[in-house]
Amino acid sequence: MTTKTTKTTKKIDEATIRFAGDSGDGMQLTGTQFTNTTAILGNDLSTFPDYPAEIRAPQGTLSGVSGFQIHFGNRKIHTPGDSCDLLVAMNAAALKMSLSSLVKGGSIIANTDGFSEKNLKLAGYTDNPLKDGSLFDYQIFEVDITKLTEIALQDLNLSGKHVDRSKNFFALGMMYWMYNRPIEPTLKWLQSKFSGKPDIMEANIRVLKAGWNFGETTEILKVNYEVAPAKLTPGTYRNITGNQAAAWGLIAAANKAKLGLFLGSYPITPASDILHELAQYKNFGVKTFQAEDEIAGVTSAIGASFAGDLAVTTTSGPGLALKTEALGLAVMVELPLVVINVQRGGPSTGLPTKTEQADLFQALYGRNGEAHIPVLAASTPSDCFAMAFEACRLAIKYMTPVILLTDGYLGNGSEPWRIPESAGFPDISPKFPAASEAFLPYSRDEKTLARPWATAGIPGLEHRIGGLEKQDLTGEVSYDPLNHELMTKLRSEKIQRIAEDIPPALLEGEPSGDVLVIGWGSTYGAIKTAVLRQQLKGHKVSFLHLRYIRPFPKNLSGIFPQFKNFLVPEINLGQLLMVLRAEFLIPAVGLNKVQGLPFRAEEIEMKIEEMLSSEL
Repeated sequence: MTTKTTKTTKKIDEATIRFAGDSGDGMQLTGTQFTNTTAILGNDLSTFPDYPAEIRAPQGTLSGVSGFQIHFGNRKIHTPGDSCDLLVAMNAAALKMSLSSLVKGGSIIANTDGFSEKNLKLAGYTDNPLKDGSLFDYQIFEVDITKLTEIALQDLNLSGKHVDRSKNFFALGMMYWMYNRPIEPTLKWLQSKFSGKPDIMEANIRVLKAGWNFGETTEILKVNYEVAPAKLTPGTYRNITGNQAAAWGLIAAANKAKLGLFLGSYPITPASDILHELAQYKNFGVKTFQAEDEIAGVTSAIGASFAGDLAVTTTSGPGLALKTEALGLAVMVELPLVVINVQRGGPSTGLPTKTEQADLFQALYGRNGEAHIPVLAASTPSDCFAMAFEACRLAIKYMTPVILLTDGYLGNGSEPWRIPESAGFPDISPKFPAASEAFLPYSRDEKTLARPWATAGIPGLEHRIGGLEKQDLTGEVSYDPLNHELMTKLRSEKIQRIAEDIPPALLEGEPSGDVLVIGWGSTYGAIKTAVLRQQLKGHKVSFLHLRYIRPFPKNLSGIFPQFKNFLVPEINLGQLLMVLRAEFLIPAVGLNKVQGLPFRAEEIEMKIEEMLSSEL
């Protein structure tokens, strides 16, 4: 006699899940599909794809573990979660690398096939952690995902490799059941993705359904969870990564500038996705050029700018170093150019798949001579859209290269994005000069100090370009000392005048207090979460996040005197900290992390509490 398994549904406000497995186990795909489905349901969310640094690490080793973490809920979500509630571990190495991210009392779904003697040895285990009692603080669900996948596909006559590659969809189906997610969006995606490979499509669909049915019928899973939609601002939303958002921001800017968009780029992790995304939009007048190296990428963009296109180059830290000389050329010839640096761990090749904020000094100062360039920084994946558009606006209006800093955490991470109305963006189209015998290529706009954008091939607008110093007004080559000083000061003053054209920094919290936390870039979510927690405790803590770093917003000098202490969390050794101390003479202290990982909110919160206790 059999008894029917009793299933219960528990309503929760939020949840954090981490998928972890070998780099060939499809964890990024699994996490992305779960994320897209969660976005369709209306939950707010934040993700953290954690790629292995080794491209072809030996299977089953610690260096080959790939993870994907998603935090979703019925309220505003700012981070992918300090720790996860549930870990899906496809093998022993995945468990070992991810266990520290699991909350005490959390759940582990372990693919038992990945805990063979060989797998345990590769992961550095002497005993099986599923059996030795070392995981007594957690709830363990042992599931032979590999074997169940094989059973589901036993009549399809697929190769062992194709069967093994399908097991991630079994795990995904289980998660859809456990968190009350519909499988239909993923079924539709599979039908589209593998329309030309019906056997692969059938295998993945069958395994996805098998995973869901296992959750529904097994006796080991007795509870699933329901997370209601978040109360977001009404509008049309889609899930978007930072790199996608940056690409779309560039397209929107080109449209509003009534210009063609040209991207000259060399593939580099984690910036390559911007190139891949833009290459799909030739119908919007986008031209993408995959150059032979970083130098060719940026110089081709400078040439495109001279020809009258909105020109962009994308890269990461090592690539920005190689573009340095050409950026000096762009400063000298005063042409619009947008440089997007998706930062990663350094120096040199460093940690190609890991995040860092260590290129700020390079963006601010990394050129020979007085070659000042505006520097912007996006704060969230969706903010990459707005800041890419803003970088284009400033580049065109002020006839200057502009550097936009994002990083691997923002570029690969995702969140729901409220699609804006096109009418809400300003017309940023340039005013090209008409042909004239009296044309002066370095005459300047009285307000912005921008020179005319005289494009190539127009009679009467011929002028010299190149890296040699320009004579004021005429643009002829000049070695005159006083002229050099004048032109250097004009180029610098032009950048400083941008401060009149950017919004004030937004202070979140009371206008005065005991601690002001100052951040930039991808630290936004962790800082905001930590500060909100402190404010709920009644502490006088406020938050200031900088999206404009050169020049700074004008209102900073009025904000700083109202606070006693200043904390600057950065994923570097204190670069913004040093700039703020030098420019505003504030006694700021840093909280620094260079592990290739983003901050957890609790790390920042602990430092805030330490500073508050010292005030007592």
